[in-house]
Amino acid sequence: MKYGTALVALAVGLASARDVPTYSLRATKREVPQEHSHEAVLRACNVALKLNNPLNILDCVFPLLGNAAAANGAGDVTADRLDCLQQIVADQALTNAKAANDLDLATNAILFRALERNTLSVGEASPLCNETPVNAELLNIAQHQDPASAEAANNAQVELEVAKALFSIGADPLIALQSGTFAPGEIGDPTAAGNTCNDENDAIGCIISQNLLVPAVSEADILAAVGDQEVCEPVVDDEPAVEEPPVVDDGAAEEEVCEPVVDDGNNNGGGNDDNAEVPTGTVNVQTFTGALGGPAPAVISDPASNRPFSVNGNTFLNAGAAIQRSCAIQKNACANAANSGQIQGGAGQCDQQESQCLAAASRRKARRSTVGRRQNVLDFGSCGSPAIQFAAGLDGRQEESFQPVNAADFSHGSALNINIISSFVCQRLDSSCKASPETVEACEEGAQAASQAEGAQAASVFNAALGL
Repeated sequence: MKYGTALVALAVGLASARDVPTYSLRATKREVPQEHSHEAVLRACNVALKLNNPLNILDCVFPLLGNAAAANGAGDVTADRLDCLQQIVADQALTNAKAANDLDLATNAILFRALERNTLSVGEASPLCNETPVNAELLNIAQHQDPASAEAANNAQVELEVAKALFSIGADPLIALQSGTFAPGEIGDPTAAGNTCNDENDAIGCIISQNLLVPAVSEADILAAVGDQEVCEPVVDDEPAVEEPPVVDDGAAEEEVCEPVVDDGNNNGGGNDDNAEVPTGTVNVQTFTGALGGPAPAVISDPASNRPFSVNGNTFLNAGAAIQRSCAIQKNACANAANSGQIQGGAGQCDQQESQCLAAASRRKARRSTVGRRQNVLDFGSCGSPAIQFAAGLDGRQEESFQPVNAADFSHGSALNINIISSFVCQRLDSSCKASPETVEACEEGAQAASQAEGAQAASVFNAALGL
């Protein structure tokens, strides 16, 4: 098998002892600890994190603990963000790895984001992060959940998203299997032992060396998810550039992925990115033409597909989420270019460009039906419109805020943060409205896309994702 080389290479020669303050863990009722089960990934994470650690996080082990213990090593990360500490660390490690042009560190930063966190008992899930990562490669990745928990049903998708992220940077996607976790333990086990291991002196990782790893997917599943394409040499970012969207390609071949190149932030330095073309019979619906740090990747619409929108090979149910991904990738490339001095003016202008990119997506809502999908086709179950509004005076507030339009089916007070309202709406669609799985997925993708925008634009992005 091809996978595993990045982990082993980093495990050899790295010290197992670290200057980490002692952290206390609840000795009763919690599952036996496993934070050192993937020791090679943990050590690589620390190597990357120490390259630049602006939040003064003490060690990569802390994000793998429960929030109470994690707080002891969270540095300047505030208590209200501890649910996201693992993503924060993975983001910084990946940013540092890109700056160092180190594929192994980048690979392990992505793997680290997906590792299961400790919880207090067998079968208990860990909290999910509600923030959007800086690096687009982490956008769809959450941590594995306790394999005995109901939430473990999502572990297979976690591993597939890790594989896609690894493939996008030029790493072997089969390495994603090593982000997996253990066999399910017995809920109610008085020993709380589960099927775990925890050995910080095992440089490879005891879950590997003791043959305890139980991946949720197969190699065939991963190869199918990434298109069974040949894995190239190191590519830290792979962003196709399309000069004049939208264009209907009447016969171009699909883009080649196997041209080694480390992203220089502007897609002007060679490799396959500058000449990527839209696959035959599809339409690029990314209409934004700003190109600071490089153009936004194409958003390919294929009406014949079950997931009709794609960006760099990642597929989406709706255009809103796909365009948000495209805008986020462009922002990331722009920020890399700004931070490396390739463009002047700082990274703040990249945020402004992303807002303009999302605004362009909002303006194209009216013409979505012309590309063939998502217009009034979602099943909201027993509920009416789940649209969100942004206005002043809601709930007696003087300032502008977010609130569901349909108070009969989605009764919720106003909120200043759209994430509060969008999360409620999606949960309601799933639990009470009994909406279709496709609708719930579209809602969740829309909520994620809306979290990148502000004000009326955020509401518009969410509504557009649901065909409203």
